[in-house]
Amino acid sequence: MNQNQSNKWTFLALTLGLIAMFILNISLGSVQISFSTIIDSFFSSSDTLTNKEYIIQNYRLPKAITAILVGSGLGISGLLMQTLFKNPLAGPFVLGITSGASLGVALVILGSSVFGGFLATFLISKWSLVIAASLGSFLVLLLVLIVSSKVRDTMAILIIGLMFGSITASIVSVLSYFSSAEQLQQYIFWGFGSLGDLDWQELIIFIIIYSFGLFFSILSIKGLNSLLLGDNYAKSLGLDLKKSRFIIIIATSLLAGTITAFAGPIAFIGLAIPHLTRQLFKTSNHKILLPAVFLIGAIIMLICDSIAQLPNSDYSLPINAITSLFGAPIVIWLLVRQRKMIF
Repeated sequence: MNQNQSNKWTFLALTLGLIAMFILNISLGSVQISFSTIIDSFFSSSDTLTNKEYIIQNYRLPKAITAILVGSGLGISGLLMQTLFKNPLAGPFVLGITSGASLGVALVILGSSVFGGFLATFLISKWSLVIAASLGSFLVLLLVLIVSSKVRDTMAILIIGLMFGSITASIVSVLSYFSSAEQLQQYIFWGFGSLGDLDWQELIIFIIIYSFGLFFSILSIKGLNSLLLGDNYAKSLGLDLKKSRFIIIIATSLLAGTITAFAGPIAFIGLAIPHLTRQLFKTSNHKILLPAVFLIGAIIMLICDSIAQLPNSDYSLPINAITSLFGAPIVIWLLVRQRKMIF
């Protein structure tokens, strides 16, 4: 069997695995739901829903879709950053986008004591946190784009992005020092990440912005493959480095910034999924890697969420903890076994 046929069978297996994990994720929780009930709920009108069908349509289905968006989006963001910077440790966080979103939320939650009464309550509403995270990530993105237009060295952008992250982290530390225990607890809970807080209206907005990020990611495939050969060789092929770099940064920012705004900061996925994908497909061609990362990231996030919600229990664990505990040992084992990473 040649490599192309092997890849086709692998993609088929991953697609079936995604469908299976999607249904399994919906069925598991404090109340187990049968496969037939899940199927029935897809065709039931809102006026004739049973309790289980209501749970599926208004809680578990949005959560499962959110898991797919988060896992695939962070995986693709990590792939773009690792290729752009030619650094296996790069992830969605290296541009400071996630830190900017965290700073926006910190200013609302930890800085809300500056405001009193009704205004403070309004500022810590659900939508205000999303807007604050989006504005924070957009501000950092704007700064990164301005810097990227001034410098030629890609590694300089990486260092500057990390410095932006350090600056935002220091501001959050200062805000934390002057905040109350209740405010700190609320900010920590946001930092745990959550997939189950979105209703359909919020999810539609999430999907729209995510789609733009995915579109720009697809546009960048040719540039990503050229960058693997080196900047000078990419130029000789007629690649506009500044334009390609701009598209890659925009795609990463839309995906990572939106995910952080709606689901909180999610660890591990953006860093590890590209490595897992390269180990499985043994290629550096982004025409293969990008859809593969989409599928594997979505599957891994659904698995992590299924574990986090503790089936048959009223409790759920922080998704951030599960993504790291479940995923990091697997990546370490794979990298030790292979002894190299494909770029």
